[in-house]
Amino acid sequence: MCRRVITLLTDFGTQDYFVASMKGVILSINPEANIVDITHDVPPQDVHRAALILWACYKYFPQGTIHVVVVDPGVGTERRPILVKTRNYYFIGPDNGVLSLAAEEDGVVEILDLAKMCRAARRRVSHTFHGRDIFAPAAAYLSLGVSPQELGEPVRDYVRLSVEPPRRIGERELECRVIYIDRFGNVYTNIREDLLRDLKNVSRIAVTLPDGRVIKMPLCKAYGYVAPGEDVAVINSEGFLELAVNFGRFSDKYGVRPLDKLRISLEK
Repeated sequence: MCRRVITLLTDFGTQDYFVASMKGVILSINPEANIVDITHDVPPQDVHRAALILWACYKYFPQGTIHVVVVDPGVGTERRPILVKTRNYYFIGPDNGVLSLAAEEDGVVEILDLAKMCRAARRRVSHTFHGRDIFAPAAAYLSLGVSPQELGEPVRDYVRLSVEPPRRIGERELECRVIYIDRFGNVYTNIREDLLRDLKNVSRIAVTLPDGRVIKMPLCKAYGYVAPGEDVAVINSEGFLELAVNFGRFSDKYGVRPLDKLRISLEK
C-alpha cells in the first residue's frame, strides 16, 4: 500500500461530519493514506483566503503530495471539479480559482476535469458534497498510483486568481490592499519585500487607514523590537509587508478588514 500524503483544506469546521466523511472515503480506498489537515476553519465560502492559505504552505510538503481543497460555494453548479498536476504536486478541488495561486507558482503541467469520476462513482454523487463524492475518492485513487488520466479528461484552462499588486502613487508612497489577517490580528498587505528593497533605506512607515487616520510605526525585523502594545511593521514569513501590534491585534485596534485599501508612505 502507499502512504502518500493527502492534505485537506476546507471551510467545513469540525463541528459537523463533513471532514470525517471525506477521511472515511479516503481510508476506505487507501487505508495507508497519510492524511494531514491544513485547516478546516476557512471562513465559509472565502475562496481567496483558502487560496492564500494553500499558497503559503503547499511547498513545505513532500514532493508528490496531493492537496485537496473544498471551499466551494458553487458546488453542484456548472463549475468543474478539477485535478491540477504541477511540477511537484497534485491539487484537487473546485474550478473557482482556489487552487491557482499555488499551482501557478509550482508550474502547471496538466489540468483535468474530474467529470469522469462522477460517471465512474460507485455511489450516487451528491449535488452538495463533492468533497466526499468526487474530491476525496480522486485523491485516494491518485495516492494508490492511479494515473491522473484515468480520473479525468484534459482541459486547457481553469479559473485563476491573482494577488493584486500595489499601486505606486508617489516616489515613496503606495496604495495597497489587505490580503490576509491571521489569528493574531496581524494584517498582511500585498506589498512584497522586493519592492521595499528597491526603494532602499526604509526604516519607518506611515499608514493611512480607510477612515483617514494616519499612524506611524517602525519597520523592524520582528515584533519584539518594540514594546508590548506598540505598532510595528515587519516583512513576514511569506515576504509581505505586515502590520502588527506587539502583544496586540492590529486588525481590532484599527478596525481593518480583508480587502481594505491602505496608503503606505515609506520613510527613511
